[in-house]
Amino acid sequence: MNTQLQAFKAEFFKALAHPLRIRILELLCEGERSVTEIQTLLESEGSAVSQQLSILRAKNIVVGIKQGKQVMYSLVDPMVADLLAITKDIFNNHLIHIISMYEDQD
Repeated sequence: MNTQLQAFKAEFFKALAHPLRIRILELLCEGERSVTEIQTLLESEGSAVSQQLSILRAKNIVVGIKQGKQVMYSLVDPMVADLLAITKDIFNNHLIHIISMYEDQD
């Protein structure tokens, strides 16, 4: 069972391992969005956004629901928002540590 869980974690984090995918997920943490909205807000090309959404969909991190002519994307699991928030906290802690080390050198 541990190896299955570790494999899941590795694949999950690989799916997150792209700055544009993270930016897309941060937008989706605020609520569902259409591809057009995502492209506009991120000021990114349609093909790039579509490619990254495809990867996130394939890993079951986001889901796209067709509504009329649009596909609306949302997070499959809202805990992804928690993970991104925790990651931000880790980043901030890392910065605090680096700043502290720098100040100790003076």
